[in-house]
Amino acid sequence: MNQKPGIIGKKLGFTQFYNDAGDVIRCTVIEAPNVTVLGKRTKEKDGYVALVLGMTDAKEKHLTKPQLGAFKKAGVPAKRVVKELRCHDDFAAKFEVGQVVKLDQVFEVGQLVDAKGKTRGRGFTGVMRRWNFAGFVQTHGTHEYRRHGGSIGTNMTPGRTLPNVKMGGQYGDETLSVLNLTVAKIDAERGLLFIQGGVPGAKSSLVTIRHAIKAKPKA
Repeated sequence: MNQKPGIIGKKLGFTQFYNDAGDVIRCTVIEAPNVTVLGKRTKEKDGYVALVLGMTDAKEKHLTKPQLGAFKKAGVPAKRVVKELRCHDDFAAKFEVGQVVKLDQVFEVGQLVDAKGKTRGRGFTGVMRRWNFAGFVQTHGTHEYRRHGGSIGTNMTPGRTLPNVKMGGQYGDETLSVLNLTVAKIDAERGLLFIQGGVPGAKSSLVTIRHAIKAKPKA
């Protein structure tokens, strides 16, 4: 279970800028505007430690009565996006319910982070696009069999298609994590986080950014 500090945000798109050395830094822009602590989980009451974060103000007509009651009971504004992130005691102790989490309180420039989001759905695709198959040869009498997957089983023993054979099917629209990306720039005033490289997900999709869980410690 990843208990590294993190935050939720919205993927805006891709951009680039020049650093002090004159190098082009290509990065993904993550917007985390007014991410608010909606609740806290404690070991004494819940058995684990976590922060409940909310983003994007919601209208009451878009929420159910149980949701409205939960927000009013906690004394926090209603949010459209609510996500619970587990963390350690020392990180949770820095924030109170109703407090806005600033990006410079969680991240710093140059550190490694993990980005998690839902990839773009690509519908029903064939084996070449879904599994990166090479396809069949072009010559030697090949006829209408260039973009196929080849054999999918045996003849007599066991005489059936084995499970987990790579075939065409639904591709994309799945949760994906990209590890060890670098924080290139932080704009805490506007709530913008610039991450070097690509972050999974379409524009305006929800992403979760955490401290890297597999980052090698500095010598």
